Amino acid sequence: MLVTFSGYTQSKRDFYLIRVYHCKNDEQLTRTETFIEKAWKPAAKRYGVTKVGVFKPITNDTAAMKKLYLLIPAPSTDYFYQLEDRMLNDTKFQGDGMDYLQAKHDNPTYERFETIVLRSFTDMPHLDLPALKNPAQMRIYELRSYESASEKIYRKKVEMFNKGGEIILFKRLNFNAVFYGEVLSGARMPNLMYMTSFENMDDRNEHWKSFVEDPEWKRLSTMSEYQNTVSKIDIVFLRPTQYSDL
Repeated sequence: MLVTFSGYTQSKRDFYLIRVYHCKNDEQLTRTETFIEKAWKPAAKRYGVTKVGVFKPITNDTAAMKKLYLLIPAPSTDYFYQLEDRMLNDTKFQGDGMDYLQAKHDNPTYERFETIVLRSFTDMPHLDLPALKNPAQMRIYELRSYESASEKIYRKKVEMFNKGGEIILFKRLNFNAVFYGEVLSGARMPNLMYMTSFENMDDRNEHWKSFVEDPEWKRLSTMSEYQNTVSKIDIVFLRPTQYSDL
């Protein structure tokens, strides 16, 4: 879920909350999606949220755990708790989301969910909506996580994006980045995460080809201070749901 907010003073840097629902089957996924679409999204808009996007991974593995990704930007970490508290005291929200909120122990709407808290990079302090022409359901959103071997090495990779100019390179090549974030709390720390967006998979592949062939990337990637800054890369391809605002 991707959210922008109104009624709050813009902070110097955004904070992001990523929530990933894990559902064992289509029935659980449908119930969770219904909750987001019919209860959570309307309630969020009542409390100042202006744009909501909901994403599902692109996969051909029918046996894999079903997932739903939420991305919520905010001016502070307190915003996340304030929004949740308001919803819990909202009688309309409680009624609209009853199936999800009152789920029984032997009939849950999901198996587990994981939560990641991030702070935006200094060189892209605020979330940006993609400037794409294709309908949302044709687009590709690429969510990447870069893990590092230690905190010190991780900081060098973050520096590579900011001071080193990797963000500038992505912008020049029109990667339509949605956000870049330092993970403050999560299961794969130390790591950073960022999301780029494309018209379709062919467009994505063409952009990455131009990236690795760009002289500036070749210069940056061979600098001694930035060697071995990433120990593991995790990539998830996402597509917005039909009820997404994006």
